[in-house]
Amino acid sequence: MAWRNIWRNPRRTLLTVMAIAFASLLLVFMLSLQVGMYEVMINAGVKTHTGHIQVTAADYNKDPKIRKTVADPKAVAKIMDNTDHVSAYTLRANGFALLSSSHRTYGGMVTGIDPGKEPEIFSTAATIRQGKYLSPQDRDMAVVGTLLAKNLKIGVNDEIVILGSALDGSIAAAVLRVKGTFSSGMDTYDRSAIQIPLAYFQDIFAMAGQVHQVVAVCDSLWSVGKVKKTISDQLPFSGSRQDLICQTWDEIMPGLIQSIQMDLGGGIIFYSILIVVVAFSIMNTFLMSVFERTQEFGTLLAIGARPGRLTKMLLIESGFLTLWGILLGIAAGASLTLWAESHGISFGQAQDMLRQYGIPSLIRPKLSLGTALAGPFVVFIITMLTAVYPAIKVHKLNPVEAMHSA
Repeated sequence: MAWRNIWRNPRRTLLTVMAIAFASLLLVFMLSLQVGMYEVMINAGVKTHTGHIQVTAADYNKDPKIRKTVADPKAVAKIMDNTDHVSAYTLRANGFALLSSSHRTYGGMVTGIDPGKEPEIFSTAATIRQGKYLSPQDRDMAVVGTLLAKNLKIGVNDEIVILGSALDGSIAAAVLRVKGTFSSGMDTYDRSAIQIPLAYFQDIFAMAGQVHQVVAVCDSLWSVGKVKKTISDQLPFSGSRQDLICQTWDEIMPGLIQSIQMDLGGGIIFYSILIVVVAFSIMNTFLMSVFERTQEFGTLLAIGARPGRLTKMLLIESGFLTLWGILLGIAAGASLTLWAESHGISFGQAQDMLRQYGIPSLIRPKLSLGTALAGPFVVFIITMLTAVYPAIKVHKLNPVEAMHSA
């Protein structure tokens, strides 16, 4: 009987199914698109600054003092080598110094990097604007942020003098030659950053083989938590100057997580409005259906049909319509998302600029079981709840009054 009632008004049934399907399609695609955008944001931050995992001295990232070192980086490297899902790692050391050219002097952050491993993790090599990136054979060479180079009025092959405090309290001083300039797209970093070979950094800052960061990337974001636990269980180890800690990218960059949460909150408000609009549409359909059939319900009650049976029939009708719409919406939404994931969505005129900063020029939605089912599941719950009110009205019908209704 429920099946026959659904097709009493085919146009209304199809419109209702299409409304549910459209809402489900939109939710599947938009949720997948948001996940894809967040992945781009996270990867951009990870490839510019943090990597997925960092092993440092306790509180180093909060208070980066030169004395807070990883005393035995080879031991940490051995842990990285034996940890599953770690796809690459590198060593870094940092020191604040005065940076001088023949024209000006500025303060900046000198970072010692491993030129052979650094490009496997960070995108700096891909953002070189002039000259070349460091190679493993380089020693007293440096790559400089474009804004810092502009402020110092230097270019490729010019000399730059660094003057700072070494780990043992002595003076760290050296004359470097600029091999290239880079632009990460983050002005604060480009205004103060200079990178030099790690071995040379350890010599002039008297590091005695120590570093400040062991940075690793994992084969996927989903592996980061597991990798952190595996590494943390093996820290600290004997021979460390201070207790070491293992942190993930979201612990090092809480601002990025807060930005994602704010964006997700705005998305949830939009999705809620969409679902409420669809819910009122569905409830209107069921109410109209009940009003049109009031006399019929009265007759059925008069000949012995139980109110609960009629309520059950209305809920079955609602379930049929909702399931059809949701299945159709999931199929269409998944197809659209897979197509966009395969071809990518262009940023338009901004794609060339994004490519210069090592950010993908195409955004690709990420379809998963969660993004495919989360939105439609909420639609199912809400639409079923909207059918409860018409069902209650039928349950309370007086047979005599119902049969005499217009």
